[in-house]
Amino acid sequence: MKFDRTGIILYTLAYKECVVFYEQTLELEKMFETDQLTCFKFGASYLMVELDDAFTGNEPETTRHKTCLRMNVPDVKKLADKLKSKGVVVDYQEHAWGTIAKFQDPDGNLCAFKDSEKFEKQISDFK
Repeated sequence: MKFDRTGIILYTLAYKECVVFYEQTLELEKMFETDQLTCFKFGASYLMVELDDAFTGNEPETTRHKTCLRMNVPDVKKLADKLKSKGVVVDYQEHAWGTIAKFQDPDGNLCAFKDSEKFEKQISDFK
């Protein structure tokens, strides 16, 4: 598979503190931000710091995903269908901000495809 970009998503409960850390302490350059996520340049990749609003605290901390390996691709649906044909369980989602397909590797690590076009638009709209 060919990817347009790759990224790491860091899901955090300490969103504001992490944004300050990566921006001021590590001096990473912002690519774009919304009210619940900030995307930084991270070498040839990107680091997206995102508020973990899915964790309610009612479930064990060990079930919480803290990171996601993100691969930006031109056609999320095509690759999601390809994974499904190989027996991978895929959570395909279409949103106003873009299309994603989440899946797990054999060890339970969260991975996702994201449509390249809307991601690049977020970056260009920020500049």
